[in-house]
Amino acid sequence: MQVGDPIIVTIKRLGINGEGVGYYRRKAVFIDGALPNEVIKANVTEVQHKFIKATIRQLEKKSPQRIKPPCPVFDVCGGCQIQHISYEGQLQAKTDIVREAFARYTELDVVKIKPMLGMEHPWAYRNKAQLQLDRGGNGDVIAGLYEMNSHRIVDISGCPIQHPQVNSTIETVKTILQELNIPLYTDKENRDGVKTVVVRYGFQSTELQVTLITTSSQLPHQEELIERLRTALPDLTGIAMNINTKRTSLIFGEHTTTLWGKEAMVESLGDLEFALSPRAFFQLNPQQTIKLYESVRAAAALTGKETVIDAYCGTGTIGLWLAPYAKEVHGIETIAEAAEDATRNAARNGRNNASFHVGKAEELLPRWVKKGISPDVIIADPPRTGLEQEFLNTVLKTKPERMVYVSCNPSTLAKDCKVLLDGGYEIQWVQPVDMFPQTSHVEAVTLLVRKNA
Repeated sequence: MQVGDPIIVTIKRLGINGEGVGYYRRKAVFIDGALPNEVIKANVTEVQHKFIKATIRQLEKKSPQRIKPPCPVFDVCGGCQIQHISYEGQLQAKTDIVREAFARYTELDVVKIKPMLGMEHPWAYRNKAQLQLDRGGNGDVIAGLYEMNSHRIVDISGCPIQHPQVNSTIETVKTILQELNIPLYTDKENRDGVKTVVVRYGFQSTELQVTLITTSSQLPHQEELIERLRTALPDLTGIAMNINTKRTSLIFGEHTTTLWGKEAMVESLGDLEFALSPRAFFQLNPQQTIKLYESVRAAAALTGKETVIDAYCGTGTIGLWLAPYAKEVHGIETIAEAAEDATRNAARNGRNNASFHVGKAEELLPRWVKKGISPDVIIADPPRTGLEQEFLNTVLKTKPERMVYVSCNPSTLAKDCKVLLDGGYEIQWVQPVDMFPQTSHVEAVTLLVRKNA
């Protein structure tokens, strides 16, 4: 088998990155853009010991779920991976991704996977955009994402998964930067300019926050820029400048200055209210977040008597959501700034039975147990890399009756669940939630119960 060879592949499922997965001579074949049940005539682009990558040459048999992507830059943007699948097909494919992960890593014959919680209108759901700035061929400012496998920025004006208010605000910022001739980081012979624009919109509050990421504290025409933005954007509640001098994939630097207005915008989630500074984390799809958190609450099965540990608590949103139904909630977070935000959010919402602590769960939990704080329920919502082995060991030693695992990566979720299964827990159910329609990402809430509980 060599690069360039033609092969015919029947696609069995979607991979975790939205690619079609089939098999050729017992080797897995990954084909971008291919859908389950399609027969693909493909050309090999890469050959490895365990897998092959290929590109579509011809659709021999087309899936009935294949549609024309509504976004004109879908093929190059990289922000969405599966716009070419009907929404019904997306939900099914994502459910299959979750099911495949559990089958592969837990060795269980049957796992109860509930029907995917999707959206009635799976568009215009993102409340925040952070887009790189560059100049197009005619010299006009463009805002977008890097094209897949390149450093070329694709203009995504009018992105269909962003809220219209976010899109129109981006357009306004671009126009004003252009008219005031404010330098960009990508301008030739200039490395002191604006790199990124970040816009966040409150679906409930209708407040609007604009942050410019720059490479220095000097912003030409700053006062005029502020005045123009205030005039053009009547819902604007704050303008900030964040300075990031490093060449890094991280968007934000450490220093943020409020140029005008409030340091933090207000947004609500259910009956909770949050103050969001430019760097504060907040879920990007509020409508689906409520479904996700309600799934966590159903899994926790709180009666008002339980002690809940919210590990990896971030800014405290899950813990605060559960607090009215628990005896007490203790959140743990390694990033001090996030834990401080969580503490302020608790006070803001009168959640007096919720406290938040800086540290690692695997270190704090054993100390608390010695002091008599024994968790009935542990909630964990880790990054894509999953749970640390130390934390898993701590859970098995602490022995909570219920473990509620919120995950954005089915593979690491299933691998970690195998450790918990081997340690005396059983999976009651898995609830997939479509937090990011049109993309291959899938969130899942998994309820694990101790067998002898």
